[in-house]
Amino acid sequence: MTDCFDVVIVGAGLAGLQMLHQVRRTGLTARVLEAGGGAGGTWYWNRYPGARCDVESLEYSYQFSEELQQEWEWTRRYASQPEILRYVGHVLDRFDLRRDIQYHTRVTALGYDEPAGRWTVRTEAGDEVVARFVIMATGCLSSANLPRIAGRETFAGEIHHTGHWPHEPVDLSGKRVGVVGTGSSGVQTIPVIARQAAELYVFQRTAAYTLPARDQPLDPRLRAAVKADYAGFRERNNAMPTAGLSRYPTNPSSVFLVSAAEREAAFEYFWGLGGPLLLRSFGDIMSDPAANALVADFVRGKIRQIVKDPEVAALLSPKQPIGCKRVCLGTGYYETFNRPDVHLVDVASAPIEEITPEGIRTAAGRYRLDVIVFATGFDAMTGALLSIDIRGRDALSLRDMWSAGPRSYLGLGVPGFPNLFTMTGPGSPSVLTNMMVAIHQHATWIGDCLTYLTDQDIDVIEATGEAEHAWGLHVSETAGRTLFPSCDSWYLGANIPGKRRVFMPLVGFPAYARRCAEVAAGGYQGFALTRLDRGRLAREHIAPSRSQPS
Repeated sequence: MTDCFDVVIVGAGLAGLQMLHQVRRTGLTARVLEAGGGAGGTWYWNRYPGARCDVESLEYSYQFSEELQQEWEWTRRYASQPEILRYVGHVLDRFDLRRDIQYHTRVTALGYDEPAGRWTVRTEAGDEVVARFVIMATGCLSSANLPRIAGRETFAGEIHHTGHWPHEPVDLSGKRVGVVGTGSSGVQTIPVIARQAAELYVFQRTAAYTLPARDQPLDPRLRAAVKADYAGFRERNNAMPTAGLSRYPTNPSSVFLVSAAEREAAFEYFWGLGGPLLLRSFGDIMSDPAANALVADFVRGKIRQIVKDPEVAALLSPKQPIGCKRVCLGTGYYETFNRPDVHLVDVASAPIEEITPEGIRTAAGRYRLDVIVFATGFDAMTGALLSIDIRGRDALSLRDMWSAGPRSYLGLGVPGFPNLFTMTGPGSPSVLTNMMVAIHQHATWIGDCLTYLTDQDIDVIEATGEAEHAWGLHVSETAGRTLFPSCDSWYLGANIPGKRRVFMPLVGFPAYARRCAEVAAGGYQGFALTRLDRGRLAREHIAPSRSQPS
């Protein structure tokens, strides 16, 4: 027997859980389908040593419940993976979410039945679920990128990916470990693995800028001050371009309007604060290449001060503009390379050629290893969506639709795919913001939209092609005013061989949130709204798609 619901939510990560809570508020029935054995998404899968959030814990939390905000006690400035997973468990229990989640259920296909106005959701086990609406809460960083390297299956030791770390303990003591990749996950796990392993080899293709996290136990005074005015705290954060850290707003002044001494003092101050705040020291860092170069030089100088071997320091010093790739937050990262048992291997000049039974062979030599850890990131933003065979109106394939790069309207809807919503998808701020704020804004908007459709007796909502085209131009033009597209990054899909390079997230959260609110207030401008009548679509209302992004 096929189960039927008003709404199916794909994914029980932080987005899927809030979306479930929001759908319940509308009075509609919902089922969450989750591939894993538990909720938490990113924090369920990423259990590697040293896994920690790089958004401050007081901000990386739900804001839909004042009671939840008051009762939960974060312990550190940056919450670790186990602490976040405990938080997820608390949320599940407090709001009784578990009863509507189906675990160990990987969705493999979606098909839209136009006459019925229903989606059929198919799972890996061959089961089917029918729903009027489908909400894709599959996550931006959930499709692990495991490089295709010849001989990988011949390796005699253990192979792990940071994004799919085993749930049972991994003993690295006394072993020769190779870590491939020095992005955010690599930066977090390398110092921890170095303290466990007998020898650690770090295979680096591109150096990343790593700023000190300055993680520490959470100051009780700060926690109390935030809880005393959580509403104001959220409001101030939501007005920031990155939806967070309003305590330290970006200095609007140009780096060139101060003396060299004042500039260095500002850099030192923000370096000392920790986190990503160095990029807020002056207002032109992410728009003026010359200003950006001064900050980049400052960080490279810090690397030379910390790393004792000049050749290693040079290899660890990034060459690209700072901020065009994700800036990493580390604890003792650069210091780790002063250890005699840690070795940096440059695979930009001598690439990895194959994995052998004994280890890794590069163009420059062989490395005997017992364990290989791939910290090689994800097929970001589109990987999880396109791993599912999604077919909309007239069996239109989303893979075909996005073959030249992802296109959407507001990052929420795609023409040809009625009643299908994407959460924090391409075309929305998502990974360029505090993800919890992005999730809250999308869950609230979609929930309000479902209420509107129900109240107005409207069966189908679908983004128009005109609105999608205009929005795509807006996303591209907005990115073009910054330095984000100036280097190869996973924001562009450059880490995935063959993936079309399109800058996927939207720069600038507050303007985006205002635009979404305007669209809803105007009767869902840019969406076609229709009513089913005796199995045939009769036009009930079409929002004025002529409206352009502001």
